[in-house]
Amino acid sequence: MNLSVTLGRLTLNNPILTASGTFGYAREMEKVVDFARLGGIIPKTVTAAPRAGNTPPRTVETASGMLNAIGLDNDGLEHFLTHHLPYLRTLPTAVIGNIAGKTEDEFVQMAKRVHEAGQGLAGLELNLSCPNVSGGLDFATDPEVTKRIVRRCRDVCPDLPLIAKLTPNVTDITLIAKAAADGGFDAVSAVNTFVGMAIDWRRRKPILGNVTGGLSGPAIKPLALRAVWRIAKLQAVPVIGIGGIATIDDVMEFLVAGATAVQIGTANFYDPTASMRIVDALPKAVRTLGANRVTEVIGTLE
Repeated sequence: MNLSVTLGRLTLNNPILTASGTFGYAREMEKVVDFARLGGIIPKTVTAAPRAGNTPPRTVETASGMLNAIGLDNDGLEHFLTHHLPYLRTLPTAVIGNIAGKTEDEFVQMAKRVHEAGQGLAGLELNLSCPNVSGGLDFATDPEVTKRIVRRCRDVCPDLPLIAKLTPNVTDITLIAKAAADGGFDAVSAVNTFVGMAIDWRRRKPILGNVTGGLSGPAIKPLALRAVWRIAKLQAVPVIGIGGIATIDDVMEFLVAGATAVQIGTANFYDPTASMRIVDALPKAVRTLGANRVTEVIGTLE
């Protein structure tokens, strides 16, 4: 069974990735996850300067999902390059970095810095769509802005596989995906979290310190599945599916809908071994459709 997939310049041993923000910097998971069995790991988003994150409470459980407003709590890009990257380079799987900038120029500067210092990274995902940080959401809501950032980052990273992480909080996500493709990116990740909120009605106050947060988990899967299907129909850029994926059935739905790979996110919080179980179940699921390669089932929805 051949489980390998290709997204532009990036080739993965299998299509199962762990989503940024749900897997730490991998070191936290080394005692429970066999990294070699995964298609790849996307560590936590890093910003140019250290960030303390948003005011607590930062997470709240919801029906069939969770809201988070972490606010990209991290120690900054230089700390990532000097402290986390040396460890990540040793892992027996593809590691895709993830960055977020406050401005267009900052995205480009960070991408250039990663390209210069990031030997060992298989690719770089640009978080153009974090709903919990001022500015981040705006980048992936405008096709022209998205295309401009993508093209400028491609110019400073000519040979590094690049992925744009898209927001679902737009009228037509296909316009943004097309813009990323036109800018020269290798793939898009769809989707980031949906903006939502939770209220304590007895106190008449929002539960999250940030008031709003990003909704993830099983509740958003049907919405994410539709977004992936619509982007895949463009046949303009490979798409990585994200949103409520926790079982092999979830994965197969996204693959048949047109995703070339998937990211496991919220499931990592309650079952860190979910990604390995899914990888183990993938060959049998592919054979169920009469295929010998995972690529033979991608985008086969009738």
